[in-house]
Amino acid sequence: MSLDNTQQFENILTGAKHVLIFMAQDFSGDAVGSAWATYFFLKKNNIEATVVVPSDERYLERFAFLSKPEELMDSLAGARDFVLAFNTKFNKITNVRTERVDEELRIFITPEKGSIDPRDFSFIPAKFKYDLVIVLGSPDKESLGKVYEENPDIFYEVPVVNIDHHTENDNFGQINIVDITASSTCEVIAEQFIKINEKNIDEVMAECLLTGIIDATNSFQKKNTTPKALQIGALLMTKGADQQKIIRYLYKTQPLHLLKLWGRVMARLYWEDDISLAWAPVFLEDFVQSRSKPNDVPFILDKVKENYSAGKIFMVLYNQTQGEVHGVIRCINSDQMKKVATILDASAHGEFSLQADDTTQAGQQIVEKLRAGLSI
Repeated sequence: MSLDNTQQFENILTGAKHVLIFMAQDFSGDAVGSAWATYFFLKKNNIEATVVVPSDERYLERFAFLSKPEELMDSLAGARDFVLAFNTKFNKITNVRTERVDEELRIFITPEKGSIDPRDFSFIPAKFKYDLVIVLGSPDKESLGKVYEENPDIFYEVPVVNIDHHTENDNFGQINIVDITASSTCEVIAEQFIKINEKNIDEVMAECLLTGIIDATNSFQKKNTTPKALQIGALLMTKGADQQKIIRYLYKTQPLHLLKLWGRVMARLYWEDDISLAWAPVFLEDFVQSRSKPNDVPFILDKVKENYSAGKIFMVLYNQTQGEVHGVIRCINSDQMKKVATILDASAHGEFSLQADDTTQAGQQIVEKLRAGLSI
């Protein structure tokens, strides 16, 4: 009798010693909640875990009220060793030492006799120190951005569990737990944890999962709210998750500087009906008057996205330095995001730059570029 996805997931966790967790690149509550909860679930089951967080960790400040994993990193540097092997069948090595000279690391090898035959050397990569990869909320490997581009081998040498709720997920894992009827990845993860060992879900995990569900459903008000989301939400509250606390931090306790910046952006918002684009320029004066920073722009963009249900593309532009305009863009789904990112040469999580002095003029140029690219 074949095993279902949950049984396969439970079996592969049984043999795992160190798991690498990749979170979705949108910095949403769903991305953070699912990654944090998975980390704590694994740790409670005595499995070492590390979460890969994009380098723009400042976007996580919104979720500072949640317990944070101890093992976070923004790249896979040091994820595997490389081995310099020497065949000692005919000539033993009596001494090895290393020396750093300028930008070189030199390895000195002393053979037992004569000289060394270069054919006795081999240079091979060792196994990755991780024995399982869990990818959360990402429709494909490419959407993980730079960390995948720089380390594609890990996805072919280490088993991958792909957990998601998006309809466009291409089932790239060896185990694919994809529920397109779910409201969020947190809902999918919570259901798995309940089936595997509900008693192991503690207050910390429950709060992370409920945060993701609340953020994804706008506190159970969006159309994507499912009966299962409500049922799981209620269970998580019995586990100690504080719904009112989560809502207060996500929606009611926004710092004054963010509210001021949000107001200035909304007063200057442009709507491009033909491509369903809502966008706004942010001027230096806006940052000064609201006492905010460019780091706050992604949060403001998420607020714009929440308030324009007809929109499919959302963009904010601001001057990074004199003569350079920086843009942050969001789309309603990953397929649209891929197309827009290609047109604008944007990063996986929607950031791009262009040479320009005036953000409004730069915005008009980008709008025309999008019109041309999306019409193809």
